[in-house]
Amino acid sequence: MQDNVIDRSKDITILELLDRVLNKGVILTGDIVISVADIDLVYLGVKLMLSSVETMEQLRSGQSKAE
Repeated sequence: MQDNVIDRSKDITILELLDRVLNKGVILTGDIVISVADIDLVYLGVKLMLSSVETMEQLRSGQSKAE
């Protein structure tokens, strides 16, 4: 199985999940619309990137992590 795919039948701990997220990074996106009586009042677009500082510095400098 590929290295970047989590085997669904394998139990993983929160520590392993957090390590993978900080090592590789994750991007979350979403949209929120608040409306009253079918009139849109507020639109909120959210983009969140979560990773370690080391990973971000390597991405910024164009280096890839040696694994």
